[in-house]
Amino acid sequence: MVWQLTKSALERWTERLLHIHDTPERTAAAFAMGVFIGFSPLLGLHTAIGLALAFALNLNRVAVLIGIYIHLPWFMGPYYAAGTALGAWLTGARMPPDFLPRLQAIWELDGWRVRFEALGSLLRPLLAAYLIGSTILASILSGVAYWASLVFIRARRRAHHHRPEVP
Repeated sequence: MVWQLTKSALERWTERLLHIHDTPERTAAAFAMGVFIGFSPLLGLHTAIGLALAFALNLNRVAVLIGIYIHLPWFMGPYYAAGTALGAWLTGARMPPDFLPRLQAIWELDGWRVRFEALGSLLRPLLAAYLIGSTILASILSGVAYWASLVFIRARRRAHHHRPEVP
């Protein structure tokens, strides 16, 4: 069966998907929630969590996804290291002895399963520090994202409403 979408049906679907008529506050909140999830410690689950929350809370899915993917891949390593360091400082956690040589030795092991298990045992003492530190940093970043995006969205809407019409 061939589905035929009229232009008005497609526009209604797009408007519902994008929440074009959301308030600046709701759009900024959707973006900020995406930033929080994107920088949260729940690696590998960001998109699924973001979309589930966007649908459950009826938020702008595009704004949530942009927030999730705002970080750059080469920024993730230093970000999570800084989050773990912050969490370690807050919790008093210590780096495992001979951390760097042990980490290098893991890559010389045979088989991914053995490597993964060795990496898990090396990093296990830092798990709470990782979770706490990166959650705190994600909270700070999402607060900044909310206010920055709110200012941007309001400015864009003012500029759009005051734009002279071209005949």
